[in-house]
Amino acid sequence: MSEQNTEELIRADAHAVQQLALVTRLCPANSFIAAGFVRNRVWDALYEPKPEAPVADVDVVFYCTKDDRPERDYALEAVLKQHDPSTNWQVRNQARMHKARGRDPFTSLEDALMHWPETATSIGVRLDNTGKMHSIAPFGFDDLAHHILRITPAAKAAGAHIFEKRLKEKGWVGRWPRVQVIR
Repeated sequence: MSEQNTEELIRADAHAVQQLALVTRLCPANSFIAAGFVRNRVWDALYEPKPEAPVADVDVVFYCTKDDRPERDYALEAVLKQHDPSTNWQVRNQARMHKARGRDPFTSLEDALMHWPETATSIGVRLDNTGKMHSIAPFGFDDLAHHILRITPAAKAAGAHIFEKRLKEKGWVGRWPRVQVIR
């Protein structure tokens, strides 16, 4: 599964394309939909029948140091919800998310994604105004493509407890029994 295959898989889902278009239209420039939005589609496609798991939320991420108030994120969530009420939107400006874990400030969106718990979750996609899809993947697409759930170096250095907690709470091994977990 390459970056191109990932794009094809996402484009085959009309609702996903609508969600990406909404983010392009309503959110700050260079906002991406990340996390399970990408990973779940790719890994679900590896199974027949496809796992029937509800979509927990759609994570929209961007990076803006000029206005990193949480209220801005919540206002964006409300606007997105007005346009797509069936989706649980979660918008987070990554310029302030270092505070939640007591880290040094992130320098970019890519830097922030490098601090997420899993490599295959640290992938985002967006559409530009012409409809071209762009991706951000600081660890590349290999783990996503090879069905590997790997802790990121930053998460490992901070202590694997967050990774382990997520692994247990999210039920990923039950959903994707062939996933290879690398701690």
